[in-house]
Amino acid sequence: MISIKNLLSIILLTGVLVACGNSASNKGDAFYNDGQYQEAIAAYTSYLETKPNNVQVLYNKGRAHEELDDFKKAEDSFKRALKQEPKNTQILLSLSNLYHNNDKPELALMYADHAVSVSGAPSMAYFLKARSMHKLGNVKEAIREYNTAIKMSPKNGQAYYYRGLLYVATDQTANACKDFKAAVTNNYAPAKESVKKYCR
Repeated sequence: MISIKNLLSIILLTGVLVACGNSASNKGDAFYNDGQYQEAIAAYTSYLETKPNNVQVLYNKGRAHEELDDFKKAEDSFKRALKQEPKNTQILLSLSNLYHNNDKPELALMYADHAVSVSGAPSMAYFLKARSMHKLGNVKEAIREYNTAIKMSPKNGQAYYYRGLLYVATDQTANACKDFKAAVTNNYAPAKESVKKYCR
């Protein structure tokens, strides 16, 4: 099952690592790409000794800490990066995702909401906002944000799946069935069981 964390990694991290990889003095990206996260952190830390406000390196360091499940250090790196660029949607979404994965939906919602307010925010911002509202039990608002995420990114299987779960919770089985089928069509495998259960 593709987690939100992994989905964000695919969508957000690639561009940052490519941009950061242009610096010959920073070996952290090579370590990161090889899954050597401790070594990546050491390299990023060394780089930041001379350039402490480099947003891309701070962000990548946070991602390396996140891969090691070090919540506090990931949070610190992301927040340091955000201080330099308060409207950077990648950082805002990574913070939202971090809090979501650590059962802090109020904070996840706050950062997703900030991301949505930035001009040109991606569909992932609305998806994470919806997931946060979903966890907080704000059904109508969550469905509204899932609708926006799906409209912006019609192949987001996860968005269909989670919206389908909300439809189940509100006794809208027909709509739930449609969403679960759409999730499967868009390669979100966990929805297959829901199709069997709700599409009879």
